[in-house]
Amino acid sequence: MTASIDDITVSYTEDGVETVKELDKRILTRGAWTTIIFKYQDWNRAKETYNPIKYTIRRYQKRNDSYWTKSKFNISSVDQAQQIISALQEWLAADIIEVENNKAARPPRAKKAAKPKAQQLTGE
Repeated sequence: MTASIDDITVSYTEDGVETVKELDKRILTRGAWTTIIFKYQDWNRAKETYNPIKYTIRRYQKRNDSYWTKSKFNISSVDQAQQIISALQEWLAADIIEVENNKAARPPRAKKAAKPKAQQLTGE
């Protein structure tokens, strides 16, 4: 495992062949629990070429100064990625509208009453 988030990769070489070629990565969250999305291609030994682009979202946990893979979700095609994007866009649009409606529906905050100024006592 690696000690730095920036050094985490899905690239893998076996027998001198890069069997998993990382094309890009985006770090979504940093910290003790890190989430990274990778764009990659895997090697097809039979055809001796890379397969179509795939994506993977991985969660890493930092333990003993190293990051360890704790979970992963593979997006197997551009079509599946597009379906995920479409669903998220619909949900986000609805959620943004709901948040804005909730803000508008809130009653205005009551202003705090001004404290009366202390009257000076006079010796009269």
